[in-house]
Amino acid sequence: MIENGIILIDKPANMSSFGVVARIRRQLTQHFGRKMKVGHTGTLDPFATGLMILVVGVECKNAEKYSKLDKTYEATIVLGKTSTTGDPEGEVTSVSNKKITRAEIESILPQFMGEITQTPPAFSAIKINGQRAYKLAREGKKVDIPPRKVTIYSLELMSYKYPYLQIKTHVSSGTYIRTLAQDIGEKLGTGAYCSELRRTVIDKYTIENATHLTD
Repeated sequence: MIENGIILIDKPANMSSFGVVARIRRQLTQHFGRKMKVGHTGTLDPFATGLMILVVGVECKNAEKYSKLDKTYEATIVLGKTSTTGDPEGEVTSVSNKKITRAEIESILPQFMGEITQTPPAFSAIKINGQRAYKLAREGKKVDIPPRKVTIYSLELMSYKYPYLQIKTHVSSGTYIRTLAQDIGEKLGTGAYCSELRRTVIDKYTIENATHLTD
């Protein structure tokens, strides 16, 4: 175990990023016999899995450096339905039974390449006047998050069998894959939400070098 540096973790589904940090902090504190400082460098939604970079000890001061790195994700998108949160945790509603062809999907994906404008979801960890957006959204309060510029370097259709399409995408920091899924559904005229999400790469760090919490 390390006192200062980074730990690569493969986050499991149905666990918050803060839960991951708390568990690692507890384990390190027990190991070294003193309270250890541990932080994350960018959250993953509870339903999502994959690579998290945790900073430990003096490396916590460099957390922002890691949070600005580009990332790669693999995602499953469900067409024909929408979710209030853009993922399986929200209220899912069927909106269309229109069966889109693979060719139609491939024809619109290039529109999401390069620098694009994206509005982050209300159910996100972005702070608005000092409060997390998802807390305000859960309280039923109106959440206004300004659009932002993000960059999508690559967007590959890995597989498609209606209504499920799987994509792999390399994006800049600050890109929301849930929002990308919703925007793709809107462009196709079917609605969509992200049902599965896995982060596999953060800059030079890969999921293959990450440790499972069970280890």
